[in-house]
Amino acid sequence: MPKKYVYELRKHRVEHGVKIPVEVLKIDEKAQRTLNEARARSMANHLVPEALGTIVVSQRENGDQYIVDGMHRWHVCKLASIPELVAEVHHGLDQQEEAVLFLIKNRESSKPTPLDEYKIGLTAGLPLFVDTESALQKRNLSMGSTGTNVVGAVAGVLRITELYGPETLERTLKIAEDAWGRTKETWDGMLLGGIGMFLGRHGDEVDDKVLAERIGKKDPAFRWRANITALASAGGTRHSGTGSRVSTCYTLLVTEWNKGRRVEKRIDV
Repeated sequence: MPKKYVYELRKHRVEHGVKIPVEVLKIDEKAQRTLNEARARSMANHLVPEALGTIVVSQRENGDQYIVDGMHRWHVCKLASIPELVAEVHHGLDQQEEAVLFLIKNRESSKPTPLDEYKIGLTAGLPLFVDTESALQKRNLSMGSTGTNVVGAVAGVLRITELYGPETLERTLKIAEDAWGRTKETWDGMLLGGIGMFLGRHGDEVDDKVLAERIGKKDPAFRWRANITALASAGGTRHSGTGSRVSTCYTLLVTEWNKGRRVEKRIDV
């Protein structure tokens, strides 16, 4: 088995829940990530002070207090004139040990999975998640590990709701099902994303039943997916992200919709 590299740190004293004035905190750029001013200002614009949480601070032997983790929250507090932060304070570390602590904190921490975030968003009653769930339920679908009646493309589905609204998401799900039936491949994120983009841009010009018939007659879902992946990556000659694959699907849908139509009835990409 490959060796797992570990970050080790000597035992030292740690205090929790210490309130520290923002103005006394310092940054050591060699033991810290680069400040992203745009990110900090965006955070400040949507700041919820009660959710700032706890930052990690190193108090060196000379008494100076350096931020190990939480630099952006510290900068946000300066922008928002918040006087103090709650900190987890580590005593007696040197610069190298502060860097190790930063890596430990960021390596061992993990973001919630998209599905966990979705479930938590529902629990919180956030409109994006609630509206998405409502659209899924209207199609007798749920969010989870992809299956015949379960959609796993959490981020892609949320993006459709966010950009175009839950009604477009519901239309997207129905068109996909009418075209390809209830299969695992039907709920692929790039396929749903492409249909959602198509409806979001041209929904008023589209007959959903006709669109479903055309794309279903063209190919089954798994073949659509394979073609999109190949085209988006140009046969493997360039990197292809999710956004590129969704855009490729959208372009193919426009092409399929335009087949046999008079010029004035066609949709422009």
